[in-house]
Amino acid sequence: MHELSIATAIVEQAGEIARADGAGGVSSVTVRVGELAGVVPDALHFAFEVARDGTSLASARLVVEQVPAVAWCGGCAAEFAVGMPPFFWCPVCDRPSQDLRSGRELEITAVEAVP
Repeated sequence: MHELSIATAIVEQAGEIARADGAGGVSSVTVRVGELAGVVPDALHFAFEVARDGTSLASARLVVEQVPAVAWCGGCAAEFAVGMPPFFWCPVCDRPSQDLRSGRELEITAVEAVP
């Protein structure tokens, strides 16, 4: 389960951000997870609860914002949902797309610190 290593990295990075801001702890961490990032949100929540134990994030909650996979067609300038499993064929002009606009994200977007 690679979500545990991801959760551990989130806990470490959020803790560093909080310390840099002079905070005593963290109440919540918000992450954006793309549909194609290969991360199962429920597994990430469970792993986060394990990884935060004994850290400055011990009582913090994890907020996961899911980002849909969206591609752009250069032929007709249409954006379209890729879906899961991913299908990179433009539904408007019936051509393949190679431009994924969103869906691979895995990033911390907010750390709510406590004094």
